[in-house]
Amino acid sequence: MLNLKTKINQGLQILISGLLFGGLIFFISCKESMDLESSKIFRYNESNGIGSLDPIYAKDLAAINVCEQLYNGLLQLDSNMQLQASIAKQWKLSSNLLTYTFIIRDSVLFHQNKCFSDSADRRVKAKDFVYSFNRILDPNLASPGLWIFNKVDTTWKENGFYALNDSVLKIRLKEPYAPFLALLTMKYCSVIPEEAIQYYGQDFRRNPVGTGPFKMKYWEEGLKLILEKNDKYFEQGWPLLDYVSISFLVDKQSEFLLFLKAKIDYISGLSPVLKDELLDANGNLNKKYQGEFNLLKIPYLNTEYIGILMDTSLEVLQNSPLKNLAFRKALNYSIDKRKMLRYIQNNIGEPAEYGFLPNALWPPDIERKIGYVYNSEKAKMLFEQAKMELNISEFPKIELAATSKSLDICKFLQHEWSQYGIETEIELNQWAALKEMVANNKVGMFRASWIADYPDAENYFLLFGSEHFSPKGPNYTHFFSNEYDSLFNIINFTASIDQKMGIYRQMDSIIIANSPIIPLFYDEVVRFLHIDIQGFEPNSMNLMKLKKVKKNN
Repeated sequence: MLNLKTKINQGLQILISGLLFGGLIFFISCKESMDLESSKIFRYNESNGIGSLDPIYAKDLAAINVCEQLYNGLLQLDSNMQLQASIAKQWKLSSNLLTYTFIIRDSVLFHQNKCFSDSADRRVKAKDFVYSFNRILDPNLASPGLWIFNKVDTTWKENGFYALNDSVLKIRLKEPYAPFLALLTMKYCSVIPEEAIQYYGQDFRRNPVGTGPFKMKYWEEGLKLILEKNDKYFEQGWPLLDYVSISFLVDKQSEFLLFLKAKIDYISGLSPVLKDELLDANGNLNKKYQGEFNLLKIPYLNTEYIGILMDTSLEVLQNSPLKNLAFRKALNYSIDKRKMLRYIQNNIGEPAEYGFLPNALWPPDIERKIGYVYNSEKAKMLFEQAKMELNISEFPKIELAATSKSLDICKFLQHEWSQYGIETEIELNQWAALKEMVANNKVGMFRASWIADYPDAENYFLLFGSEHFSPKGPNYTHFFSNEYDSLFNIINFTASIDQKMGIYRQMDSIIIANSPIIPLFYDEVVRFLHIDIQGFEPNSMNLMKLKKVKKNN
């Protein structure tokens, strides 16, 4: 690490000076200048950048985390991923499981903004949600959140939405859909005022008007984004911070040194370059940083896996052993996932020895079927069985498509499989190119991950339903099973959690038995914060919720 510091420290000092000077000029030029010494400012870096602050485009985590501060929806998730009231203080579902009724709080105000014709506070009304949701459905706006309302009956009222009065909103579905409330917590479904769109037009992307705990102060794209406290936030007592300051450095090493120098308060994730610096072999914070930083870890709704194409009619599988079930099972049994996590992940994560669904979404009091646990003898037996079934004496080379980000894991798999005479060629691609190839079935085996869009097991199991075949849906393996489809289609008519988990157990078993994937590990959210930051609640969706955060200067 000393070599790393020496290499870039000089440039970083210039960078820090520039950032601080630029920030100082900005604050001095503002009419409402602030005392930098006394204000509570939470600083973090977003290396991926942000293209828009319009919530209907909040697809990636960088935009979602900023929109989390600016906007609210009908409902929200707590730190345990349980549904909670937000702008809707109450809700109920009709007996036929089709119509949702939401009671809107009368105390929620939009951020004060010049888009409103008078200076009076603008209260949120049910019709604002009708307007906001219809923006998502507008084909001219091409929101990536359009799929959220696939189950909404768009032939009823205003595309399935109806404001009975200022305080009552109704939504009608075409058919029962149990995860619908969870979908409404996504930032796509944030409420915005029609006046803001009329005033700003396309420039609303950089002039957001929401209801959140923070509001827009300043944005120099690619350089600095400043949010300030919303003094009229409806959840009384919050936020506790005065400002949120976001920089946009691309280099993760520079970001880390800013963190060391307390120029930012927080970093998220685990860069391969820095993992041994920050963590010991058991995944605990390195002793030299104890008392200086806090490490927050929590199970992440993210499964890291290898996908295997199942459509044997495709040319890419014609001479591949991947089309053989015994071969796919052998690949699963041949991987020592615990060793992989120890040497590559510093024990961050949990070996995926069950199915595709992360354990964080499986109730701890309900038994779950074991999937593939490392077993060399079973692997050898199944590889030999595959040779007999394929009528070959040795296996042809298999190819594994991936990006450079997962090269360490791919090399580990390559080594594991080589013990059984399996030659694996790793094909590295840019992320966009790999995504296109996977979606269009141009690769037989690929490295991937699935991060939950919403905290419901259905979001994982839909990857194996035949109606979701890529490129139109996320069934990238083109797995097909009539039994699986039948089970999937009855989930949303099942109210009992025990019945639902029983169906999930059957679906889990079908996936394990057919091996369209090789689950590698269930990931963990890893965050590092300076010790003067309190009240930061990690969650399994990796959402950044700052309204309860307190900073002791």
